[in-house]
Amino acid sequence: MDRTSKVKIPDSLPDNAPHALVVDDDQRIRDLLSRYLMSNGFRVTPADSAAAARAAMRVMAFDVIVLDVMMPGEGGLEFARSLKSEMDIPICMLTAQSESEHRILGLEAGVDDYVPKPFEPRELLLRLKNILRRSPAPEEEDAEIQMGDMVFQIDRGELRRGSEVIKITERERDLLRQFCRQPGVCIARHELASDDSTGSERAIDVQINRLRRKIEADPSNPNFLQTVRGKGYILYID
Repeated sequence: MDRTSKVKIPDSLPDNAPHALVVDDDQRIRDLLSRYLMSNGFRVTPADSAAAARAAMRVMAFDVIVLDVMMPGEGGLEFARSLKSEMDIPICMLTAQSESEHRILGLEAGVDDYVPKPFEPRELLLRLKNILRRSPAPEEEDAEIQMGDMVFQIDRGELRRGSEVIKITERERDLLRQFCRQPGVCIARHELASDDSTGSERAIDVQINRLRRKIEADPSNPNFLQTVRGKGYILYID
């Protein structure tokens, strides 16, 4: 790998900047790749294990994953195979030169590309860009809504305040999507509960309160996610 200590990282990235999840148990590689990709227009989230990557994926959406083969615990091949069985997300795998069998197994598991170690970050960058070019373009519904200084990207399921990604649960993400389909329209509590595994209207009240703490400046006096007494909830957007 070439040196990346002198690369310039931009102060801010555009909203549509691709988001890469870098999964490697080697901190040096994570740090170098993070700096290099960020200097070339990517948002980057590092993870030191498959478990940490899964945790990140529960609260954020990613455009591509850079994944090392050899990791303690759940290995890269096992993790890639599991992901590809659940979702269609591009994966670029990092392998040692001698691991030709791993590269074959990775491609059989659905990995989109691989880069042998040691590698030049520029080569990885080009491969990631090629992967993203081959990926389907976002559909028209991949829109976003704004609530004050908060932005929710509907298709990606990502909530942000400026460049900061706000962690939300899968259920909170589903609720926001429900409200986004009908902004300014009251949605009955039983309709919201019907999409919840518990089916409990009381559970919806609890989840709404938690969501308000993330999107409202004053959750006790909400501007955006408001209660319609005796009926349900309504989301007002800018």
